[in-house]
Order: sequence, then structure tokens, then C-alpha cells
Amino acid sequence: MNKKLLVFNWKSAPTTVDAAIKLARATENYLKSLKPKTQNLKPNVVIAPPFLFIEEVGKFIKKVKLGSQDVFWKNIGPYTREISLRQEKNLKVKYVIIGHSERRRILNETDEMINKKVLATLKAGLKVILCVGENLLIRKRGKKTIENFIENQLRKDLKNIENLKLKIENLIIAYEPIWAIGTGHSDSPEDAVEMIKYIKEFLISNFQFSNIKVLYGGSIDGKNIKKFVKYKEIDGFLIGGASLKPKEIKNIIKSII
Repeated sequence: MNKKLLVFNWKSAPTTVDAAIKLARATENYLKSLKPKTQNLKPNVVIAPPFLFIEEVGKFIKKVKLGSQDVFWKNIGPYTREISLRQEKNLKVKYVIIGHSERRRILNETDEMINKKVLATLKAGLKVILCVGENLLIRKRGKKTIENFIENQLRKDLKNIENLKLKIENLIIAYEPIWAIGTGHSDSPEDAVEMIKYIKEFLISNFQFSNIKVLYGGSIDGKNIKKFVKYKEIDGFLIGGASLKPKEIKNIIKSII
């Protein structure tokens, strides 16, 4: 079994720094407690807390890596509320989630904006977790429409990426069907695998990117992850609500090994 990547996206929870530290410690301690015989299968775990907790959470994790839920493509300057790459690097952030469906849908983040963030983050030497995925309307139109939609996202979001001296391991794709996020109804493992394979083939044929990690996201928890984890095509998981519950965290990591 390939070593999996688990990305825990806390979104706008929890509400206090003490709760954030407690959750980070629970994740770190469980990962540390795994027996040596499972070392080769220990997943790589990333925590992406709300930005105001990043500095404090970073003090309490070593095995777990630090991620950010977003970034701005410009550096220090007159950009109210935005967080720069220089600031995130100073806080020891290693991974940046870009293009999450909630930002696309609720905040009207465009592919052009996402592309700027992707290029700037890769230039800064951080790892990008680029989120793509279809909504329910597209889903109902069938496989070809879904593929065309995802293709269009990837083409726009990765525009001009060939101009970078890219470390292939710094680009990660997260396939997250929007209709499955936060609904408690994940995609079927077979459908998820089919789309992930399609994404990988598209990246090879259009960008000559082989061995790109593609994660699955969409209402994954400690129970249903067992159906997905056996497929080698799925390189890991982007997990939201379940990553806020210590018992779920334990079950998720346990299922990976």
C-alpha cells in the first residue's frame, strides 16, 4: 500500500486557541503512538487550522505538518485582510489549500485568482493542494460533462505552470465533488477512483506531469474511509468536519495503516 497523505481542513473551527492546541496535540500524539512496525505505512498528516491559530498550533506539532487554508498571490503590501506567502513561510507553513469549493462558491473566487495563487505558492517553494470538483447540476449531466468541467478547471488553474521549475511533489490535486462536501454522502469509491484516474491521465497527457498525488475529499469520516483506502489510485484524503473530532481522527489514521 502506498503511503497516504491526510489533510485535515479545520475550516473556521474551533473557536478558541486552547481548543485548537488540544486538537492539534491529539492528532500529533496519536500519530506518534503508532507502533514501529507500521512506520512505513504511517500517513503524512497535515493540519490546516484557521489562520489566527496557525502560529500557536505550529508550536505543538512535529510529526504533523502545518498547512494553510488559503493565501494571497502578492507579498507584503496594501491588501486588506489578505495573508502573504512570506507571512505563511515565516510561520513554518508547508502546504497551502487553494481553490477550495467553498471559496469558489461563497466568495466567488475565480480560476484566474486561483491560478495566480498556485503559481505564486509554487514559486515560493510551498506545496499546493489544488481543489477541483463538480457541483450536483454538472454531476447529473453525466460522465463526459463532469470530465469536461474538471478539465476546464485544471487548464485554467494550472495555466503557465510549465514556465516554472516545478518540483513535482509540490503539486497535489484534491478531487472534491461539491455535492458530497458536508452532506454526509460521499461519492462511491469506484466513481471517485475513475475520476482520479482521469485526472492523472489528463495531467500526464497535457502537462507531462506523472506521479502527481490526487486526493479525495467529500464527507470522509472514520467509517467510510475504509471503503476508499484500499484503492492505490487514491493517494490520500482531504477531510473537513471529521478532522475536528479526536475519536474520528484516531479512526481515520488507524484505517490508513
